[in-house]
Amino acid sequence: MKSRRFVCVILAASLTTAVSFAQNLNVTGAGATFPYPMYSKWFDEYHKLFPKIQINYQSLGSGAGIKQVTEGTVDFGATDGPMTDDQIKEFAAKRGTNILHFPTVLGADVPVYNIPGVTGELNFTQEALAGIFLGKITKWNDPAIASVNAGVKLPASDIVPVHRADGSGTTYIWTDYLSKISPEWATKVGRNTSVNWPVGLSQPKNEGVAGQVKQTANSIGYVELIFAIQTKMTYGKVRNKSGAFIKANLASVTAAAAGVTMPDDFRVSITDPAGKDAYPIASFTWLLIPEEIKDKAKMAAIRDFAKWMLGPGQKMTAALEYAPLPAAVVTKEQKAIAKIH
Repeated sequence: MKSRRFVCVILAASLTTAVSFAQNLNVTGAGATFPYPMYSKWFDEYHKLFPKIQINYQSLGSGAGIKQVTEGTVDFGATDGPMTDDQIKEFAAKRGTNILHFPTVLGADVPVYNIPGVTGELNFTQEALAGIFLGKITKWNDPAIASVNAGVKLPASDIVPVHRADGSGTTYIWTDYLSKISPEWATKVGRNTSVNWPVGLSQPKNEGVAGQVKQTANSIGYVELIFAIQTKMTYGKVRNKSGAFIKANLASVTAAAAGVTMPDDFRVSITDPAGKDAYPIASFTWLLIPEEIKDKAKMAAIRDFAKWMLGPGQKMTAALEYAPLPAAVVTKEQKAIAKIH
């Protein structure tokens, strides 16, 4: 009798999932701009497989993603900087459940610049990037820049730094890196999705930063790698911990995550890694999914999408210059999906 009852429960659960996927269903998310090209592709491909499931995602920035999923105005959020302990406590207090972090892909921040007469790839040291955004290196021909760019005629022009105005995971990655390589930056500014910038112009989203750099002579900013590629912006190499100047690409971003020890909550930083071929300003990006989702149709869809994203979805990353997740991370996440209920 007990075994028959158990079988009935399993069948009922399967039937519920089947029915929910047969119904028209809108799932909403918001957050990080950093992975938006990848997410847009994934949600479109998933919709082709399940035409009745529409995942609508607003690329508003990581800060907005954390805020909206905490307020319950979206079904899931997305961020390039993991939520802090205080943010997780606030989420639990407001939503009555835990928030789960699921890494999706690896990407990178790159330094983009607009220097009249300079079209090649510049080399940037850790000291130069920190100095520029601290306002201590103010001329393009400063020895901190010129000494590692032999043969490049750099002007004695004022550097115009450009940064994000909105709460941004792209900013979190950039400031996380600067905090690791510059004690002064760590003390004076720190790492966050929004910081009090010492100098520079501010613009919202990758589009705003890119637009400001393109129209401002002698400027420098930071955007996500795929955005720089898509908009044909010039971006430089960055010296890594091993002393090599590395260009951000699929191989160097993959190398940044090599050997990463992933904690159970998946909140980890991989900026400034030790690998000799690793690009130093790389990061995982995360989906933020409530552990308990009361709408069981949406819960089934979100959980199924997460499984698909970790399988067929990972094969689509390279075409958009995102690095796929390490196999060990995928295995760990596949087990964690069971927590969503």
